[in-house]
Amino acid sequence: MQSTVKRAAYVVLFVLLAAVFVSCSFSRFAYNQADTFAAWMADDYFDLSSTQKADFQTRFGRVFAWHRSEQLPEYSQFMRTARGKVQDGLARDEVLWFVDGVRDRYRTLVRYAAADAAALLATLTPAQVENLQRHWDKDNRKYVKEHKLNGTPEERQELEAKRITKQFKEWLTPLNSEQEQRVAAMARDIPDLARERYEERVRRQKEFMRVLGQRNHDPQRFQARLTEWLVDWEHGRSTEYQKQLDVVWQKRADVFVSLERSLTAEQRATSLQRLAGYADDFAHLSHLARRGSEDSRTAAR
Repeated sequence: MQSTVKRAAYVVLFVLLAAVFVSCSFSRFAYNQADTFAAWMADDYFDLSSTQKADFQTRFGRVFAWHRSEQLPEYSQFMRTARGKVQDGLARDEVLWFVDGVRDRYRTLVRYAAADAAALLATLTPAQVENLQRHWDKDNRKYVKEHKLNGTPEERQELEAKRITKQFKEWLTPLNSEQEQRVAAMARDIPDLARERYEERVRRQKEFMRVLGQRNHDPQRFQARLTEWLVDWEHGRSTEYQKQLDVVWQKRADVFVSLERSLTAEQRATSLQRLAGYADDFAHLSHLARRGSEDSRTAAR
Protein backbone atom coordinates (compact mmCIF):
# COMPACT_ATOMS: atom_id res chain seq x y z
CA MET A 1 0.00 0.00 0.00
CA GLN A 2 1.13 3.46 -0.53
CA SER A 3 3.79 4.99 1.52
CA THR A 4 5.00 7.26 -1.22
CA VAL A 5 2.30 9.80 -0.52
CA LYS A 6 3.20 9.27 3.02
CA ARG A 7 6.76 10.44 2.83
CA ALA A 8 6.69 12.06 -0.54
CA ALA A 9 9.31 14.41 0.81
CA TYR A 10 8.80 17.04 -1.78
CA VAL A 11 9.08 19.14 1.34
CA VAL A 12 6.75 21.88 0.24
CA LEU A 13 5.62 22.90 3.67
CA PHE A 14 2.13 21.51 3.91
CA VAL A 15 3.11 18.37 2.07
CA LEU A 16 5.01 17.61 5.23
CA LEU A 17 1.67 17.51 6.96
CA ALA A 18 0.41 14.94 4.50
CA ALA A 19 3.35 12.74 5.36
CA VAL A 20 2.12 12.59 8.95
CA PHE A 21 -1.59 12.38 8.16
CA VAL A 22 -1.44 9.36 5.89
CA SER A 23 1.71 7.69 7.14
CA CYS A 24 1.42 3.97 7.67
CA SER A 25 3.12 4.51 11.02
CA PHE A 26 0.32 6.85 12.09
CA SER A 27 -0.40 7.31 15.77
CA ARG A 28 -2.18 9.86 17.93
CA PHE A 29 1.17 11.01 19.22
CA ALA A 30 2.56 11.51 15.71
CA TYR A 31 -0.49 13.49 14.68
CA ASN A 32 -0.38 15.68 17.76
CA GLN A 33 3.28 16.42 17.10
CA ALA A 34 2.69 17.31 13.44
CA ASP A 35 3.07 21.05 14.01
CA THR A 36 6.44 20.61 15.72
CA PHE A 37 7.65 18.15 13.09
CA ALA A 38 6.54 20.26 10.15
CA ALA A 39 8.00 23.46 11.59
CA TRP A 40 11.34 21.75 12.14
CA MET A 41 11.39 20.26 8.65
CA ALA A 42 10.39 23.53 6.97
CA ASP A 43 13.14 25.39 8.80
CA ASP A 44 15.64 22.65 8.04
CA TYR A 45 14.96 22.79 4.31
CA PHE A 46 14.46 26.53 3.92
CA ASP A 47 16.29 28.11 6.89
CA LEU A 48 13.30 30.32 7.70
CA SER A 49 13.55 33.74 9.28
CA SER A 50 11.78 34.43 12.58
CA THR A 51 8.99 36.22 10.69
CA GLN A 52 8.56 33.29 8.31
CA LYS A 53 8.51 30.83 11.21
CA ALA A 54 5.71 32.78 12.88
CA ASP A 55 3.81 32.95 9.59
CA PHE A 56 4.28 29.22 9.09
CA GLN A 57 2.90 28.45 12.55
CA THR A 58 -0.17 30.60 11.95
CA ARG A 59 -0.94 29.13 8.55
CA PHE A 60 -0.17 25.59 9.62
CA GLY A 61 -2.41 25.97 12.67
CA ARG A 62 -5.31 27.02 10.49
CA VAL A 63 -4.89 24.05 8.14
CA PHE A 64 -4.38 21.71 11.09
CA ALA A 65 -7.64 22.84 12.72
CA TRP A 66 -9.54 22.32 9.48
CA HIS A 67 -8.03 18.89 9.02
CA ARG A 68 -8.90 17.76 12.53
CA SER A 69 -12.52 18.80 12.31
CA GLU A 70 -13.33 18.19 8.64
CA GLN A 71 -11.09 15.41 7.42
CA LEU A 72 -10.44 13.05 10.32
CA PRO A 73 -14.04 11.81 10.58
CA GLU A 74 -13.86 10.87 6.90
CA TYR A 75 -10.50 9.18 7.44
CA SER A 76 -12.06 7.14 10.22
CA GLN A 77 -14.82 5.92 7.93
CA PHE A 78 -12.27 5.14 5.22
CA MET A 79 -10.33 2.90 7.60
CA ARG A 80 -13.50 1.15 8.75
CA THR A 81 -14.37 0.42 5.13
CA ALA A 82 -10.83 -0.90 4.60
CA ARG A 83 -11.28 -3.14 7.63
CA GLY A 84 -14.45 -4.58 6.12
CA LYS A 85 -12.60 -5.39 2.90
CA VAL A 86 -9.84 -7.20 4.80
CA GLN A 87 -12.42 -9.08 6.84
CA ASP A 88 -14.18 -10.25 3.67
CA GLY A 89 -10.94 -11.10 1.82
CA LEU A 90 -8.97 -8.82 -0.48
CA ALA A 91 -8.88 -8.69 -4.26
CA ARG A 92 -6.39 -6.72 -6.35
CA ASP A 93 -8.92 -3.97 -7.10
CA GLU A 94 -9.51 -3.46 -3.39
CA VAL A 95 -5.80 -2.97 -2.70
CA LEU A 96 -5.67 -0.43 -5.52
CA TRP A 97 -8.83 1.15 -4.07
CA PHE A 98 -6.92 1.74 -0.87
CA VAL A 99 -3.93 3.26 -2.69
CA ASP A 100 -6.23 5.56 -4.67
CA GLY A 101 -8.02 6.50 -1.45
CA VAL A 102 -4.78 7.62 0.17
CA ARG A 103 -3.89 9.62 -2.92
CA ASP A 104 -7.30 11.29 -3.04
CA ARG A 105 -7.05 12.34 0.61
CA TYR A 106 -3.60 13.73 0.00
CA ARG A 107 -4.94 15.76 -2.92
CA THR A 108 -7.79 17.12 -0.80
CA LEU A 109 -5.30 18.27 1.82
CA VAL A 110 -2.91 20.03 -0.52
CA ARG A 111 -5.70 21.72 -2.46
CA TYR A 112 -6.93 23.22 0.79
CA ALA A 113 -3.44 24.24 1.92
CA ALA A 114 -2.13 25.45 -1.44
CA ALA A 115 -3.04 29.11 -0.94
CA ASP A 116 -1.24 29.26 2.42
CA ALA A 117 1.73 27.33 1.05
CA ALA A 118 1.99 29.67 -1.95
CA ALA A 119 1.84 32.77 0.26
CA LEU A 120 4.66 31.51 2.45
CA LEU A 121 6.80 30.19 -0.40
CA ALA A 122 6.49 33.57 -2.11
CA THR A 123 8.57 35.05 0.71
CA LEU A 124 11.57 32.80 0.10
CA THR A 125 14.84 34.53 -0.66
CA PRO A 126 17.28 33.25 -3.33
CA ALA A 127 19.54 32.01 -0.51
CA GLN A 128 16.66 29.97 0.96
CA VAL A 129 15.92 28.42 -2.44
CA GLU A 130 19.60 27.48 -2.71
CA ASN A 131 19.36 25.91 0.74
CA LEU A 132 16.48 23.76 -0.50
CA GLN A 133 18.52 22.63 -3.51
CA ARG A 134 21.47 21.68 -1.31
CA HIS A 135 19.15 19.63 0.85
CA TRP A 136 17.67 17.90 -2.17
CA ASP A 137 21.14 17.12 -3.51
CA LYS A 138 21.95 15.51 -0.16
CA ASP A 139 18.63 13.63 -0.14
CA ASN A 140 19.25 12.41 -3.68
CA ARG A 141 22.65 11.00 -2.78
CA LYS A 142 21.02 9.22 0.13
CA TYR A 143 18.27 7.93 -2.17
CA VAL A 144 20.85 6.46 -4.58
CA LYS A 145 22.56 4.66 -1.71
CA GLU A 146 19.45 3.41 0.09
CA HIS A 147 17.73 2.22 -3.11
CA LYS A 148 20.92 0.57 -4.35
CA LEU A 149 20.84 2.28 -7.73
CA ASN A 150 24.45 1.28 -8.25
CA GLY A 151 23.80 -2.27 -7.07
CA THR A 152 22.60 -5.38 -8.87
CA PRO A 153 19.00 -6.12 -9.93
CA GLU A 154 19.01 -8.93 -7.34
CA GLU A 155 19.89 -6.46 -4.58
CA ARG A 156 17.06 -4.17 -5.62
CA GLN A 157 14.64 -7.12 -5.73
CA GLU A 158 15.62 -7.99 -2.18
CA LEU A 159 15.10 -4.39 -1.16
CA GLU A 160 11.64 -4.35 -2.75
CA ALA A 161 10.72 -7.53 -0.88
CA LYS A 162 11.81 -5.97 2.41
CA ARG A 163 9.84 -2.81 1.61
CA ILE A 164 6.63 -4.75 0.95
CA THR A 165 7.14 -6.86 4.06
CA LYS A 166 7.58 -3.73 6.15
CA GLN A 167 4.48 -2.08 4.69
CA PHE A 168 2.38 -5.15 5.32
CA LYS A 169 3.66 -5.31 8.89
CA GLU A 170 2.91 -1.63 9.52
CA TRP A 171 -0.57 -1.70 8.06
CA LEU A 172 -1.74 -5.16 9.05
CA THR A 173 0.41 -7.72 10.83
CA PRO A 174 3.94 -9.18 11.00
CA LEU A 175 4.68 -12.03 8.60
CA ASN A 176 6.09 -15.46 9.33
CA SER A 177 9.17 -16.80 7.53
CA GLU A 178 7.16 -18.70 4.93
CA GLN A 179 5.18 -15.57 4.06
CA GLU A 180 8.36 -13.52 3.81
CA GLN A 181 9.78 -16.09 1.40
CA ARG A 182 6.60 -15.73 -0.67
CA VAL A 183 7.16 -11.97 -0.85
CA ALA A 184 10.76 -12.49 -1.95
CA ALA A 185 9.68 -14.87 -4.71
CA MET A 186 6.91 -12.60 -6.00
CA ALA A 187 9.12 -9.51 -5.82
CA ARG A 188 11.21 -10.96 -8.62
CA ASP A 189 8.26 -10.44 -10.98
CA ILE A 190 7.92 -6.75 -10.11
CA PRO A 191 9.64 -4.58 -12.75
CA ASP A 192 12.77 -2.83 -11.49
CA LEU A 193 12.13 0.88 -11.96
CA ALA A 194 14.67 2.17 -9.46
CA ARG A 195 16.54 4.30 -11.98
CA GLU A 196 13.35 5.53 -13.61
CA ARG A 197 11.97 6.53 -10.21
CA TYR A 198 15.15 8.44 -9.47
CA GLU A 199 14.99 10.26 -12.80
CA GLU A 200 11.36 11.14 -12.10
CA ARG A 201 12.30 12.38 -8.64
CA VAL A 202 14.95 14.72 -10.07
CA ARG A 203 12.60 15.87 -12.84
CA ARG A 204 9.97 16.79 -10.28
CA GLN A 205 12.49 18.72 -8.22
CA LYS A 206 13.60 20.70 -11.26
CA GLU A 207 9.98 21.39 -12.13
CA PHE A 208 9.36 22.69 -8.61
CA MET A 209 12.34 25.03 -8.92
CA ARG A 210 10.82 26.43 -12.12
CA VAL A 211 7.54 26.93 -10.28
CA LEU A 212 9.37 28.73 -7.47
CA GLY A 213 10.93 31.01 -10.06
CA GLN A 214 7.45 32.47 -10.66
CA ARG A 215 6.78 33.29 -7.00
CA ASN A 216 7.42 37.05 -7.27
CA HIS A 217 5.59 37.71 -10.54
CA ASP A 218 1.90 36.76 -10.60
CA PRO A 219 0.61 35.50 -7.20
CA GLN A 220 -2.49 33.87 -8.64
CA ARG A 221 -0.53 32.16 -11.40
CA PHE A 222 2.07 31.01 -8.91
CA GLN A 223 -0.57 29.49 -6.64
CA ALA A 224 -2.19 27.74 -9.60
CA ARG A 225 1.14 26.30 -10.75
CA LEU A 226 2.04 25.22 -7.22
CA THR A 227 -1.32 23.51 -6.78
CA GLU A 228 -0.89 21.74 -10.09
CA TRP A 229 2.57 20.54 -9.07
CA LEU A 230 1.31 19.25 -5.73
CA VAL A 231 -1.87 17.60 -7.00
CA ASP A 232 -1.03 16.36 -10.48
CA TRP A 233 2.26 14.57 -9.89
CA GLU A 234 1.71 12.38 -12.97
CA HIS A 235 1.92 15.43 -15.23
CA GLY A 236 5.04 15.34 -17.38
CA ARG A 237 5.63 11.61 -17.08
CA SER A 238 6.29 9.69 -20.24
CA THR A 239 3.53 7.36 -21.38
CA GLU A 240 5.92 4.42 -21.21
CA TYR A 241 6.97 5.18 -17.65
CA GLN A 242 3.35 5.51 -16.53
CA LYS A 243 2.53 2.15 -18.07
CA GLN A 244 5.46 0.59 -16.23
CA LEU A 245 4.32 2.14 -12.95
CA ASP A 246 0.81 0.79 -13.44
CA VAL A 247 2.26 -2.70 -13.86
CA VAL A 248 4.34 -2.27 -10.71
CA TRP A 249 1.32 -1.25 -8.64
CA GLN A 250 -0.76 -4.11 -9.99
CA LYS A 251 1.94 -6.63 -9.14
CA ARG A 252 2.47 -5.12 -5.70
CA ALA A 253 -1.28 -5.41 -5.16
CA ASP A 254 -1.07 -9.06 -6.19
CA VAL A 255 1.57 -9.62 -3.49
CA PHE A 256 -0.71 -8.07 -0.88
CA VAL A 257 -3.61 -10.24 -2.00
CA SER A 258 -1.47 -13.35 -1.85
CA LEU A 259 -0.26 -12.48 1.63
CA GLU A 260 -3.73 -11.60 2.86
CA ARG A 261 -5.02 -14.98 1.72
CA SER A 262 -2.21 -16.70 3.62
CA LEU A 263 -3.02 -15.05 6.96
CA THR A 264 -3.55 -17.27 9.94
CA ALA A 265 -6.58 -16.70 12.14
CA GLU A 266 -4.36 -14.90 14.64
CA GLN A 267 -2.80 -12.69 11.98
CA ARG A 268 -6.20 -11.78 10.56
CA ALA A 269 -7.47 -10.84 14.00
CA THR A 270 -4.41 -8.64 14.51
CA SER A 271 -4.96 -7.00 11.12
CA LEU A 272 -8.59 -6.25 11.82
CA GLN A 273 -7.73 -4.90 15.26
CA ARG A 274 -5.03 -2.64 13.83
CA LEU A 275 -7.33 -1.17 11.15
CA ALA A 276 -10.02 -0.61 13.76
CA GLY A 277 -7.40 1.11 15.90
CA TYR A 278 -6.56 3.54 13.08
CA ALA A 279 -10.24 4.33 12.67
CA ASP A 280 -10.67 4.87 16.41
CA ASP A 281 -7.61 7.13 16.55
CA PHE A 282 -8.92 9.34 13.77
CA ALA A 283 -12.33 9.53 15.41
CA HIS A 284 -10.84 10.30 18.83
CA LEU A 285 -8.63 13.09 17.50
CA SER A 286 -11.55 14.62 15.65
CA HIS A 287 -13.70 14.45 18.79
CA LEU A 288 -11.02 16.24 20.81
CA ALA A 289 -10.83 18.94 18.16
CA ARG A 290 -14.59 19.51 18.21
CA ARG A 291 -14.65 19.57 22.01
CA GLY A 292 -11.76 22.04 22.09
CA SER A 293 -13.51 24.29 19.59
CA GLU A 294 -16.73 24.21 21.64
CA ASP A 295 -14.80 25.01 24.83
CA SER A 296 -13.14 27.97 23.13
CA ARG A 297 -16.49 29.34 21.97
CA THR A 298 -17.93 28.94 25.44
CA ALA A 299 -15.00 30.73 27.05
CA ALA A 300 -15.34 33.60 24.59
CA ARG A 301 -18.96 34.28 25.56
